[in-house]
Amino acid sequence: MYSLMNQYFGRMHSLTTNKELPARIRFLLQNTVELRENNWSPRKAHVDNGPKTINQVRQDAVKDLGVFIPPSNDGMRNEFFMENSSFLPTRIKFDRETLGGLADMFGQMPGSGIGTGPGVIQDHYSPTMGRHRTNPLYNGHIVNGNGSHQPQFEAGSKPFIKPNQVPGVHLQYNCQNHSVQMQSKDMAPRFSKKGKVNADEISLRPAQSFILNKKQVPKLQPQMTVIPAQGSPLGQPPQLGLKINPPPIQEKPAKSNKKAPPTKEELRKMTETLVADYLNNKNIEEAVNAAREMKAPKHFLSEMLNKIVVYSLDRSDEDKEHASTLIHALCTEGIVTGENLMQAFLGVLDQCPKIEEEVPLVKSYLAQFAARAIIADLVSIADLAHQLENGAHFPLFLLCLQQMVKLKDREWLADLFQQSKVNMQKMLPEIDQNKDRMLEILEGKGLSFLFPLMKLEKELLKQIKVDPSPQSIYKWIKDNISPKLHTDKGFVNILMTSFLQYIAYEINPDDDEEQLAAPSKEQLDDEKQLLLSFKPVMQKFLHDHIDLQVSAMYALQVHCNAKGFPKGMLLRYFVNFYDMEIIEEEAFLSWKEDVTQEYPGKGKALFQVNQWLTWLETAEEEESEGEDY
Repeated sequence: MYSLMNQYFGRMHSLTTNKELPARIRFLLQNTVELRENNWSPRKAHVDNGPKTINQVRQDAVKDLGVFIPPSNDGMRNEFFMENSSFLPTRIKFDRETLGGLADMFGQMPGSGIGTGPGVIQDHYSPTMGRHRTNPLYNGHIVNGNGSHQPQFEAGSKPFIKPNQVPGVHLQYNCQNHSVQMQSKDMAPRFSKKGKVNADEISLRPAQSFILNKKQVPKLQPQMTVIPAQGSPLGQPPQLGLKINPPPIQEKPAKSNKKAPPTKEELRKMTETLVADYLNNKNIEEAVNAAREMKAPKHFLSEMLNKIVVYSLDRSDEDKEHASTLIHALCTEGIVTGENLMQAFLGVLDQCPKIEEEVPLVKSYLAQFAARAIIADLVSIADLAHQLENGAHFPLFLLCLQQMVKLKDREWLADLFQQSKVNMQKMLPEIDQNKDRMLEILEGKGLSFLFPLMKLEKELLKQIKVDPSPQSIYKWIKDNISPKLHTDKGFVNILMTSFLQYIAYEINPDDDEEQLAAPSKEQLDDEKQLLLSFKPVMQKFLHDHIDLQVSAMYALQVHCNAKGFPKGMLLRYFVNFYDMEIIEEEAFLSWKEDVTQEYPGKGKALFQVNQWLTWLETAEEEESEGEDY
């Protein structure tokens, strides 16, 4: 049973740290676990959680501070100090100013009242109220008739004798206090203590010393601490006092001798001076050091490059080249970055309408800067193209390509452009974003070499119509198409598309839909013969290249989709390609399994040839099993 209880409470303890439970549930579980650890004894907060009486407050003060606070009953207080005069040191002086709010909290200590706030009644022990100083006994002193004070607790004095121990002896203060009678019948019971105060002396207004102006309230309140009295014997209660923490001393920061950073206008002037000096003396090292000593903030770096470019636009081509060299050096030294250069370039473009009034060829000059930056690998051609999409600042991108051809060569630019994956149609104005218009614009700028396949697509069909012999076709391809493109999927796609378009034109010149849906036997024979005539050229580029064969099949799929998938056309071509050994079995099955959205009509195509492909797959499996035996 005990082990089960431990398991229960172990589970409860683990749930106290489970953040998924509400905080109230976790705290209840934690309280239950702690209650068991404390032998089922409730905490003090559970036992004594109601309001406390003044006597309970005094008892807590004795426990916590070691200071005895006498009860509020006058007779008990007097009796205690009469019997226990040796409890106090030789001479104790309780000062109202020293005790401060502690006396207000704990009530009447010897020589102090219970407070000065509203509703608080001062008794004859308070030294702060002048009306009580006529009392023969206050602050531990006996007052004689002549007003002189005689200490009650002097060393060696006789013990204090209780009034009830000496018959016939009646202390003056008791007679005086008992002679006081309440004059008002409407007085509240709490003001009717006998022998304490007169009804006329009751005042609910706080003492003047308690009322403080806001300007008089100190900013740093003193901390109340308990300080043992020096020289007090061990075992005696400590003396209350104040320990005031002085406010921290705030030292004024030493004035820095550092110079204030240059303003934006000063940085602009420094940049203009730097560029002018550099273009005059051509000292690249001195210019780089000057730029480094400027210590320009990061947000100004793009503007600094902007100033360098703009300053050189209306100067000679040699100065423009030197300005590009300076920018390259600044990037190499890490003073500026390619991103700063791109921001500067775009900033100059925004100023083009204004600059063109003085420099009409500003876009051509900016194309030179951009071309040199791309060649120096400071920025990429893709980054530049991204900023100039949809014909932004047209024809700046094409001018930049022209400058790169001048600075390098066609082959270098063609390779770079192929790797960049830039969509050239998006670089044109929206109205010109089609293949025919793009090829026309590129031919006008001398950049059609960047799209040799597009030129092939336009010229190859014309060449086949002029001379359909395989020898003539192969020679034209070899003379006009780079050998690097012979294994390109785009080239194979265009080659197959050109052959299919020529065959369709020859057997059905009028593109009659009825003939496409139900071709005659003669048309089917002509189709097969034309396909056999092109077989050598196809095999020359497709043999042993499964991926290129798959591209050829996608060209056939797109061709049939453009014709509306006439019944039997795709299956007829599949069978002819298979029988003529133009396309291998592996390529057919790869096309079947390939999933792509690039070429339209795949679903309809599979519906027409799926049964044949299943037969092909089964036949291949049977053939492989026969080889195993």
